[in-house]
Amino acid sequence: MEFWRSVANPWDQNVLIGVSWDLMWAAVGGAVLFLVGHAIWIKTRPAEAPQAPVDRAAAAGIPERIQRHSLAARIFHWTMSATMLVLLVTAFVPVFGFQFAWVQVHWIAGVLLIASVLWHVVHAIGWQDFWSMFQLGIDEGMAHLKHVLSSKAPAPPKAGKYPFDHRMYHHVIVVVSLAAIITGVFMMVRIDTPFMARNPYLFGDSTWGVIYVLHGLSGVALIFLIAAHIYFAIRPEKRWITWSMIRGWVDREHYLAHHDPEKWVVAEKVAALQGGTGAVADATVSAPRGED
Repeated sequence: MEFWRSVANPWDQNVLIGVSWDLMWAAVGGAVLFLVGHAIWIKTRPAEAPQAPVDRAAAAGIPERIQRHSLAARIFHWTMSATMLVLLVTAFVPVFGFQFAWVQVHWIAGVLLIASVLWHVVHAIGWQDFWSMFQLGIDEGMAHLKHVLSSKAPAPPKAGKYPFDHRMYHHVIVVVSLAAIITGVFMMVRIDTPFMARNPYLFGDSTWGVIYVLHGLSGVALIFLIAAHIYFAIRPEKRWITWSMIRGWVDREHYLAHHDPEKWVVAEKVAALQGGTGAVADATVSAPRGED
């Protein structure tokens, strides 16, 4: 299997022009093997002890619906999802011989992706707890690993708003997406766009080759990452999380079953306990600033 493609330039020097299409097929095959393997593993995994019933005393003051994602966060997520899919289709479908104006569609989708990411960064810093997603949680990760390796291991501790696996996926997708965005911006210099004049001589052949390879590796990695993301989003035990990205909220039962109220504090619960007013049943509640 080849890892990259190269051609001879006018000076008879081999220069890189991109990743090998073998890597695309390897990513597709790896994604299929992982998804099928995970489904079989879940099906054959020994049954675990049932979870302890939810403490009704702990539910006092918690509303029936807890906002997990604001409208701005949901718009960003679905905009980024759409642009990512368009970018992958326009990057790899032409390999199969389907000819269309994929370059123009590709760079426009890339610009939309950059705009959505910039908005997300501003929104996360200004209106969310930006650093809460970047907590490592090594002890939490080790507990999850032990539980994955053995169903007899104690269940990992309940998470705050962002579970350990969500945070780790976020870190990986940030690195891969930034690599694709940065190299993609450089590659836009080689075509005519309303933003800049074409300048294919900005870098030498060898530097352009490295940029092409890094961009291609990012795209190949995104094939696997997006396939895994979609797979887990539609799994029956995870659909409540997917619905929260559509509706914006989770119900009280899922909140108590999967989240630690001490780690993800609901503002209305705190206010209710302090005021002694009992449970709050407002269907339009939201989490406090820093937990959105």
